[in-house]
Amino acid sequence: MGKVELTVVSPENEDLRQLIRQLDMDLLQRYPAEEIFGIDFSDAKVNDILFIVAYVNGTPVGCGAIKPIDGTACELKRFFVEEAYRNKGIAKLILWELEDRARRMDFRSIKLEAGEGQPEALNFYRKHGYGLIDRFGPYVDCESSVCYEKKL
Repeated sequence: MGKVELTVVSPENEDLRQLIRQLDMDLLQRYPAEEIFGIDFSDAKVNDILFIVAYVNGTPVGCGAIKPIDGTACELKRFFVEEAYRNKGIAKLILWELEDRARRMDFRSIKLEAGEGQPEALNFYRKHGYGLIDRFGPYVDCESSVCYEKKL
């Protein structure tokens, strides 16, 4: 497979944007458009989000982000690995890097939202120590949302 490199990128990074477009296409096959909670790249607060892109031999293959919720918690966002690169440990590396960075930023937990239409993602999060919590923030009224949290 080659060496995996994790790189912090800006919200304007084209590799990041392309991976997020792929994620959105995948999600649109699983959920109605109004149930997809993306990131508004035109919002100035997008610069508060830490984005990571995973590269294999220079090719962008995955991404993830952490977005501050408040002074103690952040949210895992836009977590995605291209299908051809799944089950190779790349998602785990991205997750561990984001968790490490969240700890260094003094967050005490990471929350996330997914849905029953993503059983592989839910299994992945449970496997890595995320526990089911009540829906939070913008997901409170979304019946298809399933939320998890991990204490750091």
